[in-house]
Amino acid sequence: QVQLVESGGQLVQAGGSLRLSCVASGGTFSSYVMGWFRQAPGKEREFLAAIRWGGGSVYYADYADSVKGRFTISRDNAKKTVYLQMNSLKPEDTAKYYCAARTSILAVTTMHYDYWGQGTQVTVSS
Repeated sequence: QVQLVESGGQLVQAGGSLRLSCVASGGTFSSYVMGWFRQAPGKEREFLAAIRWGGGSVYYADYADSVKGRFTISRDNAKKTVYLQMNSLKPEDTAKYYCAARTSILAVTTMHYDYWGQGTQVTVSS
């Protein structure tokens, strides 16, 4: 019932910046926990960041240690969109990036999400 569509992935040089977007349709977006993940060929899917709305102007965000200080997650409930701002990109950031949604605030694991997008490719050249 919930569909997620990512966009913004492209080729970028090391040290550059990129902003990914994910637009959701269906369901009640404002109540969902939204997350960003990535997966490179031959590697496991990696958690990057997650955000939930606490009401009003309050938002709660969590980040993987590997991207703290470089990546920023945000959301616009009116536009049903979640963003991932990526700065100081490195060749190691090259991967397919996925948007995900969880309908419950509680989760069994970091990877527990109910809906996933098709992904958008980010390639960082050295």
